[in-house]
Amino acid sequence: MSKARAEYESLPYPKVVVVGGGFAGLQVIKGLSGAPYKVLLLDKQNHHCFQPLLYQVATASLSADSIAHPFRTTIAPMANVAFRMCTVQGVDPVGKVVHTDRGEVEYDILVIATGSTTNFFGNERMEQEAMQLKSISQALDIRSDFLQDFEAALYAQDEAGQRRCLNFIVVGAGPTGVEMAGSLAEIRRTVLKNEYRELNSDRMQIWLVDSNDRVLKNFSEQSSAKAQRYLQDMGVHLKLGARVASYDGEVVTFTSGEVMESHTVLWAAGVKGVLLPGLEAAEVPKANRYGVDRSNQLNGIPDVFALGDVALMNEGAWERGHPQVAPAAIQQAQLLVKNLQRRANGRPMLPFTYKDKGSMATIGRYKAVVDAGNIHVGGMIAWLGWMFVHLMALVGYRNRLQVLAGWAWKYVSWKNTIRLIIRPYVRNATVTEQEVSVPSH
Repeated sequence: MSKARAEYESLPYPKVVVVGGGFAGLQVIKGLSGAPYKVLLLDKQNHHCFQPLLYQVATASLSADSIAHPFRTTIAPMANVAFRMCTVQGVDPVGKVVHTDRGEVEYDILVIATGSTTNFFGNERMEQEAMQLKSISQALDIRSDFLQDFEAALYAQDEAGQRRCLNFIVVGAGPTGVEMAGSLAEIRRTVLKNEYRELNSDRMQIWLVDSNDRVLKNFSEQSSAKAQRYLQDMGVHLKLGARVASYDGEVVTFTSGEVMESHTVLWAAGVKGVLLPGLEAAEVPKANRYGVDRSNQLNGIPDVFALGDVALMNEGAWERGHPQVAPAAIQQAQLLVKNLQRRANGRPMLPFTYKDKGSMATIGRYKAVVDAGNIHVGGMIAWLGWMFVHLMALVGYRNRLQVLAGWAWKYVSWKNTIRLIIRPYVRNATVTEQEVSVPSH
């Protein structure tokens, strides 16, 4: 046993096990560094993924390593924190044990920060055929897929065949769907038009589908209207008030009976919490989240806390839980760290109160919307604000410099530069995974 591991194992502190290294999990381990606790982070990946920029990896604007940060780089200076790469398979809250594919892990305090996964609302065929965007591997699949579609269109024998290859359908008009649709529209205007000259770029069609009557339904009506106008100006077709019934890999069928042909459907219509077997007593029916009290402790299960997307807290105006976004997860994690420190000193825990700092989404160059209280901003100011907030939220200076350099080059060149099919995407060859991480928005 190494000296560092021996020192960690010998710490005479209660053991805090954190499951999931997304925004909430990372905030907890940072906050407890140097605190009177022995902390262990468990995650199936060896890195933190900055999910708000996944769509830029998927659309060839950023490289994958620019939005990923190794856990061990963060943990290395923390004497009381360790990391194990494993898949959590369940929890025994009575015996205070976490079951993993690498063995059992005992805990005194358990923090569940497993985040969310894509919600297909029980549509198994859609889950098999549609693409999703919750991990770096999925982002790289999308990147390869649309580039392969461009190449395949060159071999199509007629206009109808080309249109099938170049018809992209994004389901879900929340921030992820809006940002994906806007990015694809920019690719049509630049990359496809200038570098695939044998193709008529007008044959590439981007459809944004949602069952609501407007895009960005959780934003203000002013911001929603601006975003809708930006999308239409960029040539994105909006299909609102429409529900997708099925997709067989070639044809999308709507509940109205209408059909559309497409080789690529991107599903961004919802998320659900990643739950762990053994904690069913705290699950909230139909919510796919754990019911927690104001200190984020699971209802009826002592010493187990849930944060972020997987936690459902009834607090003030948030009767249906807080929004499944990074700021909520980070705020809950910050208070939990404070409360665990108070607990170590024998002081009572403080209740959580969410501070809504607003919402933002970008659609394209100079096109973004920001809601902050009664302030609703669009255009270049919102676009610059979106870039600054996301740049500063990245983990590590290296990632910030890489992203800033990538954005600067794209701004100057008007091109999505990471257009590499390194790992070709083979349809129906992958199975949807539940990522132990936190969501983008």
